Amino acid sequence: MHIYPTIMLSFLLLSCTKPEQQKEIKPKTSFKKIEKNSKFNTYWYAGKAEITSYTLTQVRYGEIHEGLAVNIFVTEDFLPKKQVKADYPDKNNIPVLKLNSTKNYTTGIYPYSLMTSTFSPININNKAIKISFSAQEWCGNTFVQLNNKANFQVDFYSYFESNYDKKISLKKNILENELWNIIRISPTALPIGELQIIPSFEYLGLNHKKIQAYEAITSLKEKGDFQFYSINYPILKRTLTIKASKNFPYTIESWEETFSSRGKLLTTKAEKIKTIQSAYWNKNGVADVRERTALGLD
Repeated sequence: MHIYPTIMLSFLLLSCTKPEQQKEIKPKTSFKKIEKNSKFNTYWYAGKAEITSYTLTQVRYGEIHEGLAVNIFVTEDFLPKKQVKADYPDKNNIPVLKLNSTKNYTTGIYPYSLMTSTFSPININNKAIKISFSAQEWCGNTFVQLNNKANFQVDFYSYFESNYDKKISLKKNILENELWNIIRISPTALPIGELQIIPSFEYLGLNHKKIQAYEAITSLKEKGDFQFYSINYPILKRTLTIKASKNFPYTIESWEETFSSRGKLLTTKAEKIKTIQSAYWNKNGVADVRERTALGLD
């Protein structure tokens, strides 16, 4: 894996309520300010990824299941047309912050393994270029991929008849998945108010919800050394709250997600174990497992 410090971008973050109430939300932090931020460049372009482990209590099948979650944030150069990581530097590459978010937990006899990848331009004015989600468990696989084209193009694959394979074209509303990256780049750019947001593909895919934007109410509050970003979906009866450090690098400390599962309103919780920086792609030898131990993963 190669990480390049090239930074280029340009665009406008739009958030919508109902069509007649559509309004423009402008980021409070410009890309030029981020580009000139020496702390940002030193932290994110040091040739390492940021890896954070979490204890996880996950809602599934109307119960709470214990597991582990890991968030891996890393900068990369992205090809705008092919929408994949660039193998070589080029002036047309787009610098992105990638989040690979994983969860592993067991429900009764069988395990779940989830992963979501979100590729967001460092330019906070532009929407995520690509998002993919996959779930593997003993019943089968679920896979979702969004590509940012003229519209959002979504490919969905599942083993359930009630959640059959489909291709969907969506209006470019705010994506819940991309908001995790915006927290890390510039929390002041987070959209606040009554909006239309496309929920996470993990939630939509595993709960057999229609893939579309839903009415949401968001807020950003500070308490002590931390900030709390909340998204409430009244129709879905679902709330997500992400706790991050108030100061750079805005590390994600924990999150809670409350929603209905088999008629019960339950809450998934994740609490940070440890954060490290590592060029993990070069550490695939037997001796390298010590970093997994440091993260509390073994």
